[in-house]
Amino acid sequence: MESEQLISGSGSRYVQMRSDTATSPSSFLCRLSSFEPARIFEELPSATIVSVSRPDAGDFSPMLLSYTIEFQYKQFKWRLLKKPSHVFYLHFALKKRAFFEEIHEKQEQVKEWLQNLGIGDHTEVVQDDEDADDETVPLHNEESAKNRDVPSSAALPIIRPALGRQQSMSDRSKVAMQGYLNHFLGNMDIVNSREVCKFLEVSMLSFSPEYGPKLKEDYVMVKHLPKIPRDEAFRKCCACRWFSCCNDNWQKVACGNRSINLRVKSSSKVKDWVASINDAGLRPPEGWCHPHRFGSFAPPRGLTEDGSRAQWFIDGRAAFEAIASAIEDAKSEIFICGWWVCPELYLRRPFHAHASSKLDSLLEAKAKEGVQIYILLYKEVALALKINSVYSKRKLIGIHENVRVLRYPDHFSSGVYLWSHHEKLVIVDYQICFLGGLDLCFGRYDTAEHKVGDCPPLVWPGKDYYNPRESEPNSWEDTMKDELDRGKYPRMPWHDVHCALWGPPCRDMARHFVQRWNYAKRNKAPNEQAIPLLMPQHHMVIPHYMGRSQEMEIESKNANHHRRQDSYSSISSCQDIPLLIPQEADGLDSPKEDPNLNGMDSPDLLEQPSRVSNNLAFPFRKSKILPVGHDTPMRGFVDDLDSLARHGKMGSDEVAQPGMKNMDPEWWETQERGNKGGFTDESGQVGPCSSCRCQNQFFISGLSGDEIIRNRVLEALFRRIMRAYNDKKCFRVIIVIPLIPGFQGGLDDAGAASVRAVMHWQYRTICRGQFSILQNLNEILGPKTHDYISFYGLRSYGKLFDGGPVACSQVYVHSKIMIIDDCTTLIGSANINDRSLLGSRDSEIGLLIEDKEMINSHMGGKPWKAGKFSLSLRLSLWSEHLGIRAGEMNQIIDPVVDSTYKDIWMATAKANTTIYQDVFSCIPNDFIHSRAAFRQNIAYWKDKIGHTTIDLGIAPEKIESYQNGDMKKADPMERLGSVKGHLVSFPLDFMLKEDLRPVFNESEYYASPQVFH
Repeated sequence: MESEQLISGSGSRYVQMRSDTATSPSSFLCRLSSFEPARIFEELPSATIVSVSRPDAGDFSPMLLSYTIEFQYKQFKWRLLKKPSHVFYLHFALKKRAFFEEIHEKQEQVKEWLQNLGIGDHTEVVQDDEDADDETVPLHNEESAKNRDVPSSAALPIIRPALGRQQSMSDRSKVAMQGYLNHFLGNMDIVNSREVCKFLEVSMLSFSPEYGPKLKEDYVMVKHLPKIPRDEAFRKCCACRWFSCCNDNWQKVACGNRSINLRVKSSSKVKDWVASINDAGLRPPEGWCHPHRFGSFAPPRGLTEDGSRAQWFIDGRAAFEAIASAIEDAKSEIFICGWWVCPELYLRRPFHAHASSKLDSLLEAKAKEGVQIYILLYKEVALALKINSVYSKRKLIGIHENVRVLRYPDHFSSGVYLWSHHEKLVIVDYQICFLGGLDLCFGRYDTAEHKVGDCPPLVWPGKDYYNPRESEPNSWEDTMKDELDRGKYPRMPWHDVHCALWGPPCRDMARHFVQRWNYAKRNKAPNEQAIPLLMPQHHMVIPHYMGRSQEMEIESKNANHHRRQDSYSSISSCQDIPLLIPQEADGLDSPKEDPNLNGMDSPDLLEQPSRVSNNLAFPFRKSKILPVGHDTPMRGFVDDLDSLARHGKMGSDEVAQPGMKNMDPEWWETQERGNKGGFTDESGQVGPCSSCRCQNQFFISGLSGDEIIRNRVLEALFRRIMRAYNDKKCFRVIIVIPLIPGFQGGLDDAGAASVRAVMHWQYRTICRGQFSILQNLNEILGPKTHDYISFYGLRSYGKLFDGGPVACSQVYVHSKIMIIDDCTTLIGSANINDRSLLGSRDSEIGLLIEDKEMINSHMGGKPWKAGKFSLSLRLSLWSEHLGIRAGEMNQIIDPVVDSTYKDIWMATAKANTTIYQDVFSCIPNDFIHSRAAFRQNIAYWKDKIGHTTIDLGIAPEKIESYQNGDMKKADPMERLGSVKGHLVSFPLDFMLKEDLRPVFNESEYYASPQVFH
């Protein structure tokens, strides 16, 4: 039989599968004397004989009696069905244990006596770790074995009760069994022995409230391990209807798309397991199975003082330096999950002064200290992406044997080609977790200045000087070699937001990583023993509604309130109940799964005194934290779309289904106002009510009735704006997105169809066509539309080197955040498009932070209680975008009033846009409406200034202007000196006369449109 052992060497915590071996008496004694793990039982359990039954009323054989026994330990109750044979085996095992212990004690006494006489050696007995068992506790040696012995006279009446009438025999058997149970249930040492724990079917995880009630347990055999025979005769199972007919007693446990093959020793055990599993499936959801708000995989945190903390980081420098510090402080484990990971990435700059801050150097130093490092990489489709995860894996696994790497998925075997693993996670020692929009890769390091040049290289070495609009490297192996000519081309600045978590939310993220790692290991590397299965640590992750502490009891009423209002109904349909399915004879090793279930739709940190946006949050914010989103798009890891819809857990995607109940206006009203009626504080304010600020890499969404774009973020915004308009109230929506998708190629190039395709779907969402939000709002609100919603991008400029050309570039917005009323913040990896939001395509992870620390502020000209986390993040972002200095922050405290929204935000964007247009005529802009006009404009500027960039990002040496009829020439830096911050208007009229979708002579035409939206 295979068993699981929890290894804790060098601080590591992972499950290693091994085979049980025969235990010799000597090794048994050594283990008893030296192995002292934690006890399972901290207090004595109790047992009650519920009933005694026999298979046949006329059968008087005592060995055929069956005892239903109910055990209780703390709040846990469970029932077991036992026979006299089970008691006999237990009694024999205890006697054997006591016998060897007594011999061992005598050996120790003789050994001590000889040593006192000076004739004995002092050689220590070497512990045999081969068969160490962490689930049991040896009996204490200082006690007499006689006091720990269970007399045979206690077991004899069970095996052979006195003769008499049937009823009296049952009663005497019941009394005999109860008496025998009392012998070992009244002794703390005996009850924690391996033998008794096995008899009681308990383990170290049995009584953790996190896992819900005590259910049936047993050892399992993991059939994919190489030590298990693999010949057909061993696995053969006849085709049958009933489990008892299976020759080798194989069966399948199925839940949704996932299934596990199990085998038991006897056909009678099949019935026990069938009944137990189906009974567990019929129970109301508890613990981690409890339905959480928004369909989240983890419960809300911070509802009580549980140590939950969060801190934001703006741009790469702040986040990377914090991650580097966390890695340097690692003691046991580091988990890394990313869409792209570059081993040669410097986490501190300037890189010349921080040679040891490269990611691979940091990991190597910790691996040599014994820290276990697990890295899960997205395995890309090489023809579509150039991130070269093969090279990353090869570099990472070459660091040290304590670094394990998995790439997933295997496209051919999984059938997943279009979708990607998009989560960005770094978890250290289960203590601190980083998540958000930043991958540990080239091009992401940046500061609030968003410099466009670095010549000679000080901050961005080699290929880290990155501009995917100009060129994507075909090879990442020579990382210190420049891909771009720094004297001619600017880098593309990168704007992002990241977050750090402490406490229970961090452990939730670690648990999620463990689940994804184990899934990838089982599917891709089941026989690689160098790649272990992981075990999540279970402490500090108990959901708030399951706590048993005094504090929790005091706040139980409040907790219950949140549970009732934040959770979906606990009622499950019959389709969601895990059932056992008879195993087909040919289905053990290669289960046939529906290919349509694969998710393809047929699912702190340098100071900057002059600026507030110094990338530092107020540290350790107290917040209510809710991890949001479905775990992964892989088939079998989460339920398919239909199953999610049945659960009521599809989030925004469920709105997309035509004819579904949640299309009802009342449902939308409930969603808009929130299940709790909005957040409310002592002042009685209820939200969301005034503002929504969103930054995202993409903005592709659909309105009700859109059968192509299925996520309904746009519909939610539209309905909320219309409610504000009808109620004659102010509501502001600010969307900040990239000006151009960050893919290679000029907008008119033959190889830039992907860029144009993404632009098509974004313009379709924003302002073009019947499903665009601005067109629908304009029909009702007219010119007042822009009082409610507006769209923006970011730009930056500078000299490429001293005396060199002046260049500009878009600041690529890669953050995935939303801030509501300066009180609630959503941070994650998900973009606003179907790829991220349907829950069945790209894998994403997000975090909803609802502030508990409130400070005085203003909203809409009135006093307002704002959250420290959300307000400080919003002010820092705005100060960066608007060029606001620390002494001017009071100008943007209220984001809704006209003096802020119109006179500062909109005016700054308009002025900056005009300046960039005057100096660069950069692309995109509102003056180019067709591809013909685009070609003409590009040709004009190339002829005028010679070299330029793909998006016209090089300024002429002098800019020309006319004043009083005279042409004057000026230094472009003088004009650019009037730019404030980085904010510019999004060009809504760019290419408005063109259909930007791929055409038949472009390869993208033959790809699924779902790839682009």
